[in-house]
Amino acid sequence: MASEPQGLQSEGGRGLGLGIAAYGIWGLFPLYWPLLEPSASGDILANRMVWSLCVAVAILTARRHWAWLRPLLRQPRRLALTALAAAAISVNWGVYIWGVNSGHVVETSLGYFINPLVTIGFGVLVLKERLRRAQWAAVGVGALAVAVLTVGYGRLPWIALTLAFSFAVYGLLKKTVALGGLESFALETAFIFPFAVGFLVYRAATGHAVFGHGAGHLTLLMLTGPITAVPLLCFGAAAIRIPLSTMGLLQYLAPVFQFLCGVLYFHESMPPERWAGFALVWAALVMLTWDAVRRLRAERPGAVAARPQPAAVPSSTR
Repeated sequence: MASEPQGLQSEGGRGLGLGIAAYGIWGLFPLYWPLLEPSASGDILANRMVWSLCVAVAILTARRHWAWLRPLLRQPRRLALTALAAAAISVNWGVYIWGVNSGHVVETSLGYFINPLVTIGFGVLVLKERLRRAQWAAVGVGALAVAVLTVGYGRLPWIALTLAFSFAVYGLLKKTVALGGLESFALETAFIFPFAVGFLVYRAATGHAVFGHGAGHLTLLMLTGPITAVPLLCFGAAAIRIPLSTMGLLQYLAPVFQFLCGVLYFHESMPPERWAGFALVWAALVMLTWDAVRRLRAERPGAVAARPQPAAVPSSTR
């Protein structure tokens, strides 16, 4: 069998590195949000929205890439769906920041572990997709895992479920809108921008000094824009260079890193019943991956181009 051309191999290696960088940065976000204290989670979220839009506008301007906007403004349905996507990702970001800064890093990782299972459920309920036997088994094991974790936490793991469902809704809306990553990132943050600015003005007017903790703190708040945009750009560059099946496997890096941050760095408690619940989640993900790889080999042997991913690949940031 002839080997791949050197150019394709180098592009594939670069794409793999970019994909690892994207999911690695997303996975290490729990180390960044605590640096922004004493700002409250709402203040951090509002700043992230404001500075993310600034970065997106700067990138689009540098690329002279605005032609997509005018046709989109004449499509109210796509605009409305994008506004809903902006609301969904705002909930996701807000709960994630609050969860990390409230000492629930492990539970936030759980949300992104179970997101592929929730996405599959949405496919059945909303898109009327038919599941294969292994997928049904994975969803069933995932539901059992939530029950075990409810016992382990002494409550429903609402942080994880909110993250999983909000991100699944976000992914479904983005699939419907079918807008590029950078473009949707800019438009979504533009929808939230007025609310974010209004919130920051309100906080300042009521005596809460969002920007009153020194130049270093202000710099860290401003950097929420670039650190949100950089992994998104890496993700977009990786997605066009390597098969989506590889991207689907790489997506697990982010929750793995989050989980390790919670256990090893923040020393969060992991009693046996929580380990049991996480083990069930991981078993469900192994089922999904095994089923996808088996189907890939059966349907498209030897394919080296774009391939179906083993699970839902996130289309934006954490």
